[in-house]
Amino acid sequence: MHLRYAAGAVMKAATWLDSGSVSRCYDTAIFGPCTAEPLLCYRIQTAATTMTDSTSPLTHFDATGQAHMVDVGAKNETHRIAVAAGTIRMKPETLALVTSGTAKKGDVLGIARIAAIMGAKRTSDLVPLCHPLAITRVAVDFEVDAAANSVHCRAQVETVGKTGVEMEALTAVQVGLLTIYDMCKAADRGMVMTNVRVLEKHGGKSGDWHAEV
Repeated sequence: MHLRYAAGAVMKAATWLDSGSVSRCYDTAIFGPCTAEPLLCYRIQTAATTMTDSTSPLTHFDATGQAHMVDVGAKNETHRIAVAAGTIRMKPETLALVTSGTAKKGDVLGIARIAAIMGAKRTSDLVPLCHPLAITRVAVDFEVDAAANSVHCRAQVETVGKTGVEMEALTAVQVGLLTIYDMCKAADRGMVMTNVRVLEKHGGKSGDWHAEV
């Protein structure tokens, strides 16, 4: 099946016309008649309404399907909190280096904590459509899980503002785990970062949310 997509990766209204054994695809908004044939005869409903309707949950697309930064100017400033977590698994001997402080690059968890805090502060530089926020608090904790040969990272980020800090909390966790990998990769290149997710958020119009257990 031959599909055409408009700029912004949003499929515009397409009409598929059956002309005997051959169907032709017309994008009535952007393209002329499609020259690819033969085509199976499909009737495709307008996808544009799915992606660009005002009720769409994808708020980072405007009415024409282009990416944009969401306008939060009319929102109320509230105390916003987000908590995220993630895990890095490694060999038992690698975990021993982390806990003993004998890794070649130094205090693994201490440096990873600073990196996580820095990551939260730089989120809008890394994720294109995130708003720069005046973060009021970042707390990062690591838990060594000897039974699972893992280190768990948990980050809590807070602000008083018009938009949430879920992305800042996620970035903090991921940068913290990446730093552990960087500091230990000489001993273990097979470490696995996993289960990075938001655990809870508070504040804003949608109120409180907790991940399902």
